[in-house]
Amino acid sequence: MPTDRLDKRLENTPSEIWLKINKIDELKGQWIAGAKLSPQVLGRLKKSVLITSTGASTRIEGAKLSDEDIEKMMRGLSVQKFTDRDLQEVKGYYELLNNIFDSWKSIRFNESAIKHFHKELLKYVEKDTKHRGEYKKQENKVHMIDEAGKSVGVLFDTTPAYLTPKEMQELIDWTDNALKENIYHPLITIGNFLVEFLNIHPFIDGNGRISRVLTNLLLLKASYAYIPYISHEKLVEANKPDYYIALRRSQRTIKKRKEDIMPWLNFFLDIVLEQSKQAVELLSKENIEKLLSPKQLAVWEYLNTVDEASPSEISKKTNVARPTINQVVDKLLRLKKIDRIGLGRSTRYRKI
Repeated sequence: MPTDRLDKRLENTPSEIWLKINKIDELKGQWIAGAKLSPQVLGRLKKSVLITSTGASTRIEGAKLSDEDIEKMMRGLSVQKFTDRDLQEVKGYYELLNNIFDSWKSIRFNESAIKHFHKELLKYVEKDTKHRGEYKKQENKVHMIDEAGKSVGVLFDTTPAYLTPKEMQELIDWTDNALKENIYHPLITIGNFLVEFLNIHPFIDGNGRISRVLTNLLLLKASYAYIPYISHEKLVEANKPDYYIALRRSQRTIKKRKEDIMPWLNFFLDIVLEQSKQAVELLSKENIEKLLSPKQLAVWEYLNTVDEASPSEISKKTNVARPTINQVVDKLLRLKKIDRIGLGRSTRYRKI
């Protein structure tokens, strides 16, 4: 794979691409300038995104666990209704993404890191023991997966196994150099890397999930600091038909006389732009619902409808168990969303 092919496809990048990039970077600047969320709130957001991103990324590939199931599993609760493989894949993705969020500054982008990510991703998946952390030794195809987890067709053929090590090394070298030398805008470099990575499809299994892990890593390294607080994977899942269409339109031109990755690049930038907008919304308004669980939100919404209420009244009106009310109001007090009136049995709460 001559690396000049990777450069040539970026010639004459259309103005619509640059308009999106400029908007993303404008929002990125607003996040940096206005980031006033407390470490505690950011920590809660990151924990929520880990669950959301894990659920979305594995469901894109056919797993069926809901975000609530994943949260139960990470708290050590049993979720027996799912296959062992679904549970194994979810656990691997959650732990790998958590490591990326915590340690991205010290993680180098190179071939050994990508292979290590693959090994970590599949470390609990018993059927993948032989090939985790290793490039494919046999041919594979990219399938489009429906809501039931079934293949509904082949998207495209991938790089032959015997060419995979060479093409991966060339792609990684090109990407690393382009990012270090600032040859292109980092979002263009990352988008170009992703479409080529998915075309090579270097591993027998886990390529889509690894591509999304690498997306998080590369965006963090490019100083998009809000990545752990708004789920990229959830936005891809919500636009899964467009994801497949953009990928297919671009992939069918790869290694042809005139390559066109703009359908993919447009989709990728649309997702990052929406991610950026949602991140800035966290700063620009209260957006309390993003910081609360459903039960906490129910209590908050009820207190917005009354002048004040006792814990018993809150429990009765919201159907939230009385012992849980104490935990909820403690959180709302810490977030400075409500006031406490009185002490002991006469304690009442009101919105601020």
